[in-house]
Amino acid sequence: MLAALRGRFRGPRLGTKLAVMGLALLVVPWFSYQQLVEMERLLVQGQSQAQLLTAEGISTLFNGRDDLFNDLPLNLEDFEPLYAQPLTGNIRLDGQTEDWGSSDQLQYLAFGSPEGTADADFELLLGERDDYLYVFMRIRDQSVVYRDPEYLRLDNADHIQLNFIRADGEDGRVSLVFQSSNVMTGFVMDDQWRYAASGVADNRIQGALLPSGDEVLVEFRFPLALLGSRRYFGMTFVDVDDASARDTVRRTRTLPSAGKESFDLVVLGTPEVRNIVQGLGYSGARILVIDNQARVRAEAGAIQSPVANASEPTDGLDLSALFSDIRPWLHRLLTGENFTPSTQPTTSEENSAAARVIRESLNGAPIALRNRISKEQEMILAAHPIVSAEKVIGTVVVEQDIDNILKFQRTSLEQVLLLSVLSLVAVFVALLAFAGRLAWRIGSLRQEASAAIDHYGRLRRAELKSEINAGDEIGDLSRSVSNMLEKLHQHNTFLESMPRTLRHEINNPLNTLSTSLQNLAEEFPQVDDSKYLASAKRGVNRIGSIVQNLADAANLEESLEAEELEAVDLDNFLRSYVSNCAIAHSQTRMIYAGPNEPAIAMIADFRIEQLMDKLVDNAVDFHRKGTAIRIQLDCFAETLQISVSNRGPVMNEAVLKSAFDSMVSHRGPQNRLHFGLGLYVVRVIAEHHGGVAKAVNLPDSSGVAMVVQLPVAETEARLDAIRP
Repeated sequence: MLAALRGRFRGPRLGTKLAVMGLALLVVPWFSYQQLVEMERLLVQGQSQAQLLTAEGISTLFNGRDDLFNDLPLNLEDFEPLYAQPLTGNIRLDGQTEDWGSSDQLQYLAFGSPEGTADADFELLLGERDDYLYVFMRIRDQSVVYRDPEYLRLDNADHIQLNFIRADGEDGRVSLVFQSSNVMTGFVMDDQWRYAASGVADNRIQGALLPSGDEVLVEFRFPLALLGSRRYFGMTFVDVDDASARDTVRRTRTLPSAGKESFDLVVLGTPEVRNIVQGLGYSGARILVIDNQARVRAEAGAIQSPVANASEPTDGLDLSALFSDIRPWLHRLLTGENFTPSTQPTTSEENSAAARVIRESLNGAPIALRNRISKEQEMILAAHPIVSAEKVIGTVVVEQDIDNILKFQRTSLEQVLLLSVLSLVAVFVALLAFAGRLAWRIGSLRQEASAAIDHYGRLRRAELKSEINAGDEIGDLSRSVSNMLEKLHQHNTFLESMPRTLRHEINNPLNTLSTSLQNLAEEFPQVDDSKYLASAKRGVNRIGSIVQNLADAANLEESLEAEELEAVDLDNFLRSYVSNCAIAHSQTRMIYAGPNEPAIAMIADFRIEQLMDKLVDNAVDFHRKGTAIRIQLDCFAETLQISVSNRGPVMNEAVLKSAFDSMVSHRGPQNRLHFGLGLYVVRVIAEHHGGVAKAVNLPDSSGVAMVVQLPVAETEARLDAIRP
């Protein structure tokens, strides 16, 4: 049953096999997609590690620098801070707020009466830039009293008192006096706030005022280097309304709320920290230095929001839109996972990601987190703690978007999709064309090979024409079949001529024998020297010779299998053989040349003698009269070479190649008794002994040499042969 099924099912056709193999190319886009997904992961991981290393490198600049983080009150419960926001642009001291930023982002601090409408009430803005504290005040004052240059006292005009703790721990007092030039200059004051301590203004403290109706706009700067680590900072506006009496009418101070000890100035961007970080930022990234109270102390760089490109109508195929549509099911098909693009997160989700990064790093663990902040933008947050004396005093956060990675992935996926489709189409077309061409070539060769033999089994042609010059395997097959047909043609020719030849060659001696015997019957049979009897003997000998030749060729290979090989010295063997041969061929001169040393080979001496008989007979038949036949033995490293050469006609290349083939004779039609078996017997005997036989023309083109090469016997066999 199984054998019957196998006989019916012969397998798919060649085109089907190639098409199935072409389907295997579908694994290429799968591998490409997997590689791109893995590449995205590696690129994101690499960027995360790079940002983490950047954060670690920056954090090492602050490790052990407690002084950079202790300039803020450690216990905020005892103090109420005055926050100074970092200023990004240059500030002109002109009493205007245009250079402070957008007006809707300015947050004033009000001091004075609860309503904020009383005389001497003021509103305050604080900012920090380039190691200076910038102050903007909007003061309600209906009567501005300027300083009189003739008075030494500085408290008899409208002025602002600044009290703070200096870097040496002592109290610091500075007054900014209103002058008619609307230029304000700072003076270091005595303990009673009446006179200047040195009599010389501190040029580092400068300002300007601008009266505006019932208000006075004041803007000045104060060097942060004058403040100590605690940064205690207080301000008092002293209002003088009567230019004659010059008495103080009211004082409005920056008083902390109930339960607080005092105000402390909190500069959110620490100047020295910011100076260190300023040169470390790079494009597309933002670096934040945060203290252990989660307050931003310095910031460098900025994250640029992606600008949506206006979609332009396209006349052709929009590959990006097509890819966006098929990306979900393509991702599902190739990875087995659902693809759901992230939507824009809520504010709480954004804050939770940033808060987690800060919280983990302040707990002492470096962290890198991938966070999508919008549908079009995704970034990586990396943070590394800042330590001092095995205590975390802050953290460095590096933010950078991965738009380039996502854009690279999207572009690469689009290219992979397009190239995969085009490649598969091209490969399928090429495979179908190749399969069709291959099937046509094989079909043509099959038809011609089938037509070479008719349905009776008779050979109609001896060679093929199709694909005979092709260099591929089909060409090799065509040449092999053509050679096979040529050999079959030779064999068929022999078989066809054999009956006629045998009949002719056997009938002639038999007729002669019959006639001779008939004549002998008429004479006395006791006459031994009768010519009829001699003729009968010659006929019988001829028949015996023919039959013997045919028997030798037919049974040679089988008889050789039973022959046993023995170690024989070919030099002595050939010398003896040539001596005997010279007696048998007394009309032809024989010359032998040997190495005069043992030349041991594993041979059957009877068969080698038979081989030499064929070679010598061939040489005798073709040698030129008056010339000698030369038999020579040459010894080489692994072979022993026997050559039998004669002067006479040379052979062309085709004859040299086919001289030792079966049923090949080049003697001409007059030599009907020769069937082309002599040299064939030589080749069979030589190959049985592990050697080869070949025919060559002599170097001077004066004749032909038949060469037989036999392997040298093993060392042990040689020793046994020459041992006495």
